[in-house]
Amino acid sequence: MRHTFLLGAAIAALIPACAFAQVAPAPATDGSGNPAGEIVVTAKRLDDARDAIRPSLGASDYQINRTMLDTQPGGPNRSLAQVLLQAPGVTLDSYGSIHVRNEHANLQYRLNGVIVPESISGFGATFDPRIADSIDLVTGTLPAQYGYRTSGVVNIKTAAGRFEDGGEIGVYGGSHGTIQPSASIDGTSGNLSYFASGSFLQNDLGVENTTSARNAIHDRTQQYRGFGYVSDVLSDTSRITAFGGTSIGYFQIPNNPGQSGQFTLNGENAYDSSQLNQNQREITHYGVLAYQYGAGDLNFEIAPFVRYSQTRYLPDPQGGDLILAGVADTTRLSSLTAGVQADGSYKLSDQHTLRFGLFFQNERTRSNVVSQVFPVDGDGNQTSDAPLTIADSSSRNGQLYGIYLQDEWTLTPELTLNYGARYDAVRAYTREQQLSPRLNLVWRPASGTTFHFGYARNFTPPPQELIASPTLALFAGTTKQTEVTTADPVRAEREHYIDGGIEQIVAPGFKLGLDAYYKKKRNLLDEGQFGPSLVLSPFNYADGFAWGVELSASYIHGPFDLFANVARGQEKGRNIISSQYFFAPDELAYISNHYIFTDHSQRWTASGGASATIHDGLGRLIPSMTFLYGDGLRADDPAGIVPNGGKLPSYFTANLGISQKIDREGPLKGLTLRVDVVNLFDKTYLLRDGSGVGVGAPQYGARRGVFFGINKAF
Repeated sequence: MRHTFLLGAAIAALIPACAFAQVAPAPATDGSGNPAGEIVVTAKRLDDARDAIRPSLGASDYQINRTMLDTQPGGPNRSLAQVLLQAPGVTLDSYGSIHVRNEHANLQYRLNGVIVPESISGFGATFDPRIADSIDLVTGTLPAQYGYRTSGVVNIKTAAGRFEDGGEIGVYGGSHGTIQPSASIDGTSGNLSYFASGSFLQNDLGVENTTSARNAIHDRTQQYRGFGYVSDVLSDTSRITAFGGTSIGYFQIPNNPGQSGQFTLNGENAYDSSQLNQNQREITHYGVLAYQYGAGDLNFEIAPFVRYSQTRYLPDPQGGDLILAGVADTTRLSSLTAGVQADGSYKLSDQHTLRFGLFFQNERTRSNVVSQVFPVDGDGNQTSDAPLTIADSSSRNGQLYGIYLQDEWTLTPELTLNYGARYDAVRAYTREQQLSPRLNLVWRPASGTTFHFGYARNFTPPPQELIASPTLALFAGTTKQTEVTTADPVRAEREHYIDGGIEQIVAPGFKLGLDAYYKKKRNLLDEGQFGPSLVLSPFNYADGFAWGVELSASYIHGPFDLFANVARGQEKGRNIISSQYFFAPDELAYISNHYIFTDHSQRWTASGGASATIHDGLGRLIPSMTFLYGDGLRADDPAGIVPNGGKLPSYFTANLGISQKIDREGPLKGLTLRVDVVNLFDKTYLLRDGSGVGVGAPQYGARRGVFFGINKAF
């Protein structure tokens, strides 16, 4: 209940947070009490100016607008990862995670263009799609303003600043014990606009099922999310904005029945693995205060930010972990981050627009692990059934620094060159820096035809919030000792990235796209689950490479909205050079001389969907469908020779939905009713089989579910 109170308080506190900044007099209003048109025009112009500071020129930008978000099966009740699966080259994985262009994580999340630092989350989602007016996934050779996490940039433009009064309230639920109430409110007061949103989710499938059964064992989750936004237009050329949010998640860890006891605890050497009671809690709070100026040729925005994240894992209190695995870790990881981001643009002439910016972040991370283990002899045999308790704590203060400069040069009306460079440095578990040139060429030889080609040098520091420095010597002679004791520090990944493609408008509303890329990597960063808690740990391959081809198509015309994507790709790495103690000696020996597929490398990925808007006597009836296909996610070699040398079976799932929006005047106006069927054909499919480098327990995709929703706009 304490967290529920904090959730509401966090949202409410944001609304008056910037009242002090309202220095301009309230504008005149029209007869209905709405703000005069001038303030709306100013806000829209400032929105456009903010977007122009950080363009995605030359990169691939896949946009999901609010209409697409609402009309597809599940609507805004889906997780952000489920929404992004409709973009080209996005792979579904376990724990609710996704991979873009076959990279593990390496995604950057931004709200209205401002970076929100990563949280320590095993499978909880920080952002709620219902706060979005649009969601952009930017991939490829990114312009110089984008750094640190470069496989893709997810930019959420929030549903705020529209100077409208209203809101929504609704509830969604159905299979797997799902109940999801939500509410939002928009409002204005003079030059001030505000928006707040909150949701609660409870179901019995918080983490993927470890078996193919319809219902998971011990898998309940409760998740609270809140968001608040307030913006004050100070003058015709400036505004100040504050926004922030919170995400609190409680997760039961699903049980895998039939596991045999391996150790003896106080005379007991058997434990029913279906009765384990492991739990994880994840908390993230974040806030941003942004000042924007836009007049004439100069635009800039300065945005300080703060983020706190914490994850706690609690093992089975009855000793089940000790009997089954010989180790029971109670883990508490936390991270407090504060920093500032500044971006600007200046139009030098009709041919040249200069863009520049800087970034600074300070992060304080703490790791506290209390382990219960058994003593063992030199052959690894248990010597006592009384567990030992060992505490291992560490902390680190680290910094990220970045600065960039680039020029958008209009060579001809059809040809644009965007070139520049950024310099980044990390001072944490590793001390490294790099100067990274960026270049993108965009050619529009004819109306409706666009070619792009780009090169980017990327620098990706390891995620400090996921790195802990265990004192391996503490666990010598126990069931937590490792065969390998080498623990070289995790390093920053360095990458050469080439990307090119074409986009063609074939007919009104019909668009085709083809994109190809190649990446050459040094210190390839990867992550795996190596302990009982569902928080991933990073490590490096000495070198690696990735390539892929993506084909996309969309048709938006009249009442119809259709899209389809297919991607072929792979990623490989060789020679693990950090955190070696996570691995077995034979794995390290083989990988030291051979390229292997990374565990998240999937050969084929396809997605698609369709919807139609039918105007009826009540308003709009919208049937919709989506599908997802995956083939080639990695598993162990059946012969037991090549790590990640096997693959999981392919799968295909389809979802159906239908919604009725009531637009007719009357008390029911603004009401939306929806029915969704997820995994229509009730396919049983594996996301992980428990094998592979850095892979934990098996996970299966969700079985068929039927869901109902009702939502009322006011």
